[in-house]
Formats: sequence, structure tokens, C-alpha cells
Amino acid sequence: MKLQMELTNLNQTKELAVAFGKVLKPPMVILLKGDLGSGKTTFVKEVASALGCNDLVTSPTFTLLNTYTAKFPIYHFDMYRLGSAEEALNVGFEEYFDKDRLDGICFVEWPENVDGLIKDVDYVIEIEKKSENRRSVTIKEGKHAGN
Repeated sequence: MKLQMELTNLNQTKELAVAFGKVLKPPMVILLKGDLGSGKTTFVKEVASALGCNDLVTSPTFTLLNTYTAKFPIYHFDMYRLGSAEEALNVGFEEYFDKDRLDGICFVEWPENVDGLIKDVDYVIEIEKKSENRRSVTIKEGKHAGN
């Protein structure tokens, strides 16, 4: 499955987030790719809201991980400040990507910075900023361990 669309305003982002939230069920791992300011955190915020989260959703750039309470736990990672999968292992993140132990949904921004760490991915979302209000969003199925 591959879905590609152009979004021109925040309402369209919310609509996509609500629709995407309906297919999520633990355990799942979603990778978010895109340049700084492309809208990765905004997308997570809208999905979390669609799943009943009342927490303040912010970028975990400096904390690396934020946890939100919703219909099920949401783990929001930002790997921007990490330089390798080994650094993420040193922080203890591997347990979040073990589907046998995961009790929620993981959103991972900047997954390319920890290449090789996450072996079982449900979806990859790529967001490209075309202009101040326009984004190109591609959602595709990820790769699963053993495939």
C-alpha cells in the first residue's frame, strides 16, 4: 500500500490524521521522515488528538522521548540528536521497538539517524514541505522483521 497526497492547510492535516488514527492498534511502529519544519510533530499531535490524547504534544528533540496518554500509550521519539543506533541502544530504546513487549504505538522522527535499530516497521510517512502551507505526504507500509 502506498498513499500520496498534497495537503494545503491544517484542516486537511487533521482529516488525514483522523483517518490514519483509525488504522492504528498496538503494537505498531511508524517512522516519520522529512526536513526540519516539514510537519512531522504536527502530524503526531493531530493523530494523538484523534486518539483521545489531551496531553500537550511537543517535539521531543531534547528529551528524545515523550509519552502521551490516549486510547493506548503513544511513544513519540525524536532521533535528531542521535548519531547512531548504538547511541539509541545506550539510552535503552530497543525495548520500545520489540513488538512482543510494546503496549502502544511508537512514532519515530529522524529514524535515519539510528539506521538498523528498528527492524519491524508498520508505516513510513514522508512529509515534504513544498511551501509555507503546502505539504506532500506519502504513507507506505513498512518492512517487517523476517521479510
